[in-house]
Amino acid sequence: MDDEVEVVVAHSERATLRVGDVYLKVDADRARVDVKVEAMALAPVPTPEVLWRKPPVLALAALRGVTLGRLGGLATASPAAWTAAGATIRQLHEAPLSSWTGRAGRSGGTLAERLDRECQLLVVTGLLPGELVTRNRQVAEAALREWTPAFTHGDLQIAHVFLDGDEVTGIIDWSEAGQGDPLYDLATFSLGHEEHLDDLLVGYGGDVDLEVVRAWWALRSLLAVRWLSEHGFDPFAPGCEVDVLKSLR
Repeated sequence: MDDEVEVVVAHSERATLRVGDVYLKVDADRARVDVKVEAMALAPVPTPEVLWRKPPVLALAALRGVTLGRLGGLATASPAAWTAAGATIRQLHEAPLSSWTGRAGRSGGTLAERLDRECQLLVVTGLLPGELVTRNRQVAEAALREWTPAFTHGDLQIAHVFLDGDEVTGIIDWSEAGQGDPLYDLATFSLGHEEHLDDLLVGYGGDVDLEVVRAWWALRSLLAVRWLSEHGFDPFAPGCEVDVLKSLR
């Protein structure tokens, strides 16, 4: 029924509800919502239509189609769909830069400090074995380098990209967008779905340093495990962050 309310995601920071063909994004952080709206206006790729805004609620129209899948689940889209997604991501990365820095633009020094602190907590709390953490901390080091900034999404999970057949119909959740490392977006998109990376890069084009993509897989997963565990998500589920860490050598 159109008047049923579906809770898409909810935690202490924000919530997303769906009512019929409308998504209601509830976020007490007004600055984060400002970034989302401005990024969608600037991005040269399909985004949801903004229906209305009354802080702390932002109403967006639902997109046509379905997502490629989700982390830990099957990604059953065709190779052509992954290639189309890669081409769309390239279009975003070649757009004029935003005036602000996004999640993908955190400095190497800031990331290294947070990563070292998080790795220590993962071991001290017993969430992950020390050997696994140490090995992936070494893999993650390759991401901490200089890069040429691009207009990045900052949270480009496959669940945030909608397709109708092999056509990209839109990208959602832009609150982390801004200037950043383009390989962060590619790594986030392919996290847990390495088998589709080749098709993604066919569409993206150009030379992509796969060592850096793998480094971002390790870094993103190490930083996410404790937060996910504390907010009602399961990074230990099959195919999710902990499995990604176990797969990296």
